[in-house]
Amino acid sequence: MQFSYTATNKAGEMIKGVLDAPDKLFAARLLRHDNYLPVTIIPVGVTATSFTNVAHMNLKIFQGVSLREKVLFAKNLSGMLTAGLSLVRALTVFERQTSNLFLKETIIKLSQDISHGESLSSGLAKFPRIFSALFVSMVRAGEESGTLATSLHEISIHLERSYILGRKVRGAMTYPILVITAMFSIGILMFIYVVPTLTQVFQDLNAELPWSTQVIISVSNFLKFHFLIFLGILIAVGLSFFYLFRLKITQNILDSFILRLPVIGGIARDVNSARTGRTLSTLITAGVSITQALAVTRDVVQNARYKKVLEEAARVVEKGQSLSSILKQNNRLYPEMVGEMVEVGEETGNLSKMLSEVADFYEAEVDAKTKNLSTIIEPILMIVIGAAVGFFAVSMLSPMYSVLQNL
Repeated sequence: MQFSYTATNKAGEMIKGVLDAPDKLFAARLLRHDNYLPVTIIPVGVTATSFTNVAHMNLKIFQGVSLREKVLFAKNLSGMLTAGLSLVRALTVFERQTSNLFLKETIIKLSQDISHGESLSSGLAKFPRIFSALFVSMVRAGEESGTLATSLHEISIHLERSYILGRKVRGAMTYPILVITAMFSIGILMFIYVVPTLTQVFQDLNAELPWSTQVIISVSNFLKFHFLIFLGILIAVGLSFFYLFRLKITQNILDSFILRLPVIGGIARDVNSARTGRTLSTLITAGVSITQALAVTRDVVQNARYKKVLEEAARVVEKGQSLSSILKQNNRLYPEMVGEMVEVGEETGNLSKMLSEVADFYEAEVDAKTKNLSTIIEPILMIVIGAAVGFFAVSMLSPMYSVLQNL
C-alpha cells in the first residue's frame, strides 16, 4: 500500500514523498528510522483535506486528556530529558507510547512547533484545554533557568498530588451518590409496577384512602401513563440546573453555601488551602514571580470566594504588602495556621517551604475527614431511606388494615 507523506528533517526543512508500507504505523516507523519527523501520512487516493477533516472531526468527538495522562507526560518527558534525549526526540518517543489519539495529535503539533524554533512553553500555551496556566508557567520558568527537566518533574509531582486529592474527595462522595441514585431508581420501578397492583386491590375493596395514599397513587398513575413526559421534565430540569450553575452569580451563591455546610464546608476549606499552598509552593520553587504565581493559583482553586481573595492578594503584594496580611484578613476562608506559617516563611525567606508544609498538613486533613465523612453520611442516609420506606409502607398498608377492621 502506498502512502503520501510530509515530514521534517533534522534541519527543520519540510519534505514530501511517497513510500510503500503495509500500514500507516509502519510508514511512520520507516520515516523515523531515516531521522524524519512525520507530519502527515495519508493513503494515496485520499485527499489531505478530507483526511484531515475526518481526523479532526473524530478527535473533537473523543478529545480529552485525563489528569493521569498529563502526569505521565510530564514525568516521562522529564526522565527522557534527564537521560540526554533532545526535546523533539523525547516528544516523539512519548507520542508513540500514548494511546490517546487527541494527545498524540497534540504532541505531533508540539514537535512541529519546536522543530521550527518555538519554545516548548509557547507550544503548550496553544492548547489551554490540555495544559493549564500552571503547566505553561512552570515550563517557561524551567526554560528560562535552564532546568526544564527539573520543572517537568515538579509539575508531575504537583499534578499527581492534585490527582490524589481530587480522587479522595470524589471517593467520599461516590457512596452517597450511588445510594441516592439506587433509591431513586427503585422508587420509580415501585411506582410503575408495584403501586398499580395495590391500587387495583383498593378499588375492588372500595377502601377509603388517606391523603398520603392518594398522593402515591397519583404519582404512580402519572409515571405509568406519562413516563416520557416525566423523562422530558427530568432532562429539562437537569439541563436547567446545568446552565444555571454555569452562571457566575449562581456559582458565587453555591460556593458560599458549600462553605457554610457543617462537614462539607470544613473539607472545602481544607481542599482550597491545600491547593493554594501546593500551587504557590511549586511555582515559587520553579522561579515564577509571586504575583504571577498568585494569578495562576487563582485559576487552580475552584471556589469563587477563594479566587476573589487571591486576586486581592496579587494586587496588595504588587504594592509591596505581605501575602500573610491578606490571608490573615480572610481567616474565615484560610485557617489562622495558613497566615501564620506564610508569615514565618516571609520572615525567614523560606516561603515555598512553608507553603509546602501547609499543603502537606491540609492534604492530610482532607484524607482524614473524607474517611470520616462516610461514617457520618451512612447513618443520615439510613434515616432518609428508612423514612421514605416507612412513609410508603404506612401509606399503602393503612387502607388494608382499615378494610380488615371493617370486615
